[in-house]
Amino acid sequence: MNNAERTRRQLMIRFVQDFYDGTLEQNIDRIPVEMRPRDYEPNRCCIYKDRAMLKYRLMALMGFGMEEETDETRQLKEYLVDAKAGNNNTDPVLTVCSVGCHGCVDSHVQVSNSCVGCFARPCVGACPKQAISVVKGRSTIDRTKCINCGKCMTVCPYHAIIRNPLPCEDACPVGAIGKGEDGLVRIDFDRCIYCGKCFRSCPFSAIMERSQLTGILEAMKEGKKVIAMVAPSITDQFPGTIEQLFKALKIAGFSDIMEVALGAELTTEHEAEEFFERMGKGDKLMTSSCCPAWVEAAKRHVPEILPFVSSTPSPMAYAGQLTAKEHPDAVKVFIGPCIAKRREAQQDPNVDFVMTFEELGALLAALEIDVISLEAPPLECPAASYARNFAKSCGVSQAILQEIGKEGDNGARPKIDEKFINGLDRKSVNLLKLYAKGKLPGNFVEVMACAGGCVGGPCSLAR
Repeated sequence: MNNAERTRRQLMIRFVQDFYDGTLEQNIDRIPVEMRPRDYEPNRCCIYKDRAMLKYRLMALMGFGMEEETDETRQLKEYLVDAKAGNNNTDPVLTVCSVGCHGCVDSHVQVSNSCVGCFARPCVGACPKQAISVVKGRSTIDRTKCINCGKCMTVCPYHAIIRNPLPCEDACPVGAIGKGEDGLVRIDFDRCIYCGKCFRSCPFSAIMERSQLTGILEAMKEGKKVIAMVAPSITDQFPGTIEQLFKALKIAGFSDIMEVALGAELTTEHEAEEFFERMGKGDKLMTSSCCPAWVEAAKRHVPEILPFVSSTPSPMAYAGQLTAKEHPDAVKVFIGPCIAKRREAQQDPNVDFVMTFEELGALLAALEIDVISLEAPPLECPAASYARNFAKSCGVSQAILQEIGKEGDNGARPKIDEKFINGLDRKSVNLLKLYAKGKLPGNFVEVMACAGGCVGGPCSLAR
C-alpha cells in the first residue's frame, strides 16, 4: 500500500465512523485539520496544501468534483447536506483536483548522465528531426525539434537516453488524459473509457472518483432495504471465507446479499449460445462483453470491432435483474473493484449505487467488524466455481469452455479457438483493430481492461 492509498482509506474510515456516530455534519470541516495538524510533516509543499487535498477528497467522497466549486468559502457540511438529499452529480465518475496536480513534468525523452558521447553516435543518426547533437562530449536534445518518438532511446547502447513519463498519460490506453496549456491534467470524457488506470497511477492522488458512499450510508440509516450485489472478485480481497464475508456485510447493515457470480452463470450460458449462433451464421469472431471499460473502448476507439462484441449482458446486469425480481423495492448496491462499473450502473435501472472494495473495507474497519472471527452458515445457493473465477483473466473463456466443451457438441458445433487480451494498453488496442480485420487467429477473444482481470481493478484492496 502506498501513501496515496493509505491516506485515501484513512479518510474513508474517518468519514464512515463520523457518519455512524452522528457527528459527521458537525465534524466534517475539522477532519482535514485533525488529520493534518500544524506539527505534521507535510507531504506536499506545506500543511495547508495537504489540508486542501483532504478537503477535495472529502468532496469527492460525497460525489462532488472540484470543478463544481464556485465558492471556496462554502463549507463541507453544506456539501454533505446536498449529498444526503441526493443533490450530488456523480457523473462523470472521475474528477481531477488541480490542487494536487502540479508536480509532474510533461512526458519527454531526455539524455541522462550515463551518456559518454560515444564515437558511433547512433542517436544522432536515428533522429528523424535532427534534434540531437553532441555538445562537449555529450548528446543534447533540442526541445524545439524533438517529437518524443523515442528512436534515440531505442538505439543507445548505454541506455543513456530515457523517457520521463507523465504517469497518468502513460497509463491511459486510449489517450484520454494529458496536460493543458496551464500545466494541469484534464480528462477528455469523450475519449475516456473509465478504466481507472489514471486514478491508480497518479503519484499525487489528484485523480479521484466521485463516490456514492453517502447515498448508501443514508439509505441504511433511513432503514431502507439495501441489497449488496457482490462481485466474484471479492474472494481474494478479505480474510476468511465468503460465508464469513457475507455475514459481515449483514452486520454492516445490508439486508441481504446477491452473489454476482450467479449472474456470471447466466452470462456464461447465454454467451456460449450466442457464440454458436454467430459462428453458425458464418461470423469469424466474437469478443467478450462483461468488462464495461472494454465495451466503452470498442465504442469509442475500435468501432470496427463493435459488430463482433457479444450482446450478452454482464454478470452485474443479470444479478441486477435477479435482485430486482426478488427485492423489487430494495436499494441495490453493486460492490466491486471497478470504476467503469459506476458508468455501467448509470445505464442500468436495476443498480442504484456502486461501492468499491476500498469503500467496503473502510466500512468494515470503521465498524470494527473482524471478518475472520465470524461464525457463518453455508450459503443456501452458492455460485459455481467457474462463475466465481470470472474475475480472473482467462476465467470467462474457461467458463464458456466448461459450458460447451472444447470440441463443441460432439464435434457437431464449431470449435472455440480462444485468445486473450489481458489488460488494455495502446498495444492491445491496436491488436484488437487487427482482430477486427481478420488478420489474427482465434474466433473468441476475451478482453479484460485490467491486467489479471477484475481482481486487478483500480479499487481493489489486494492485487
